[in-house]
Amino acid sequence: MSKNILKIRAHHFLCMQGFQGYGYNDNFVCNMSKVIKEIKENGEKNILLINYCDDICQACNNNENGSCLDYDNIRRMDNLVLEKLELENKQLISPLQMFELVNNKLKTLEAGNEICGDCSWKEKCLFYIALK
Repeated sequence: MSKNILKIRAHHFLCMQGFQGYGYNDNFVCNMSKVIKEIKENGEKNILLINYCDDICQACNNNENGSCLDYDNIRRMDNLVLEKLELENKQLISPLQMFELVNNKLKTLEAGNEICGDCSWKEKCLFYIALK
């Protein structure tokens, strides 16, 4: 990882809290684990909050040359998170601030269903399961 600044999709702040080591493949799981570790170790260092392929997506099967094959659904999730948290695409924010916002404003089953409703991982996601 060790880049100047991490780029992270808005909805991934839910996913990172629910991640248990499942993923599309071993490369994805390894990359997701590295990103989570870097964020935990540098929680006060700003990241770039985005609504398109990020540093986690680099190892995703749905990432084709920097474009998400599930673009409409995933972008919808990102934009809902941004809207509900009153944030903007390409905004700089610390992960600690972002996790605090997510955990204060998106911790209802209604929000989980609205944002994560179509996610294929929600039944294995600790963030979503905790909302039930």
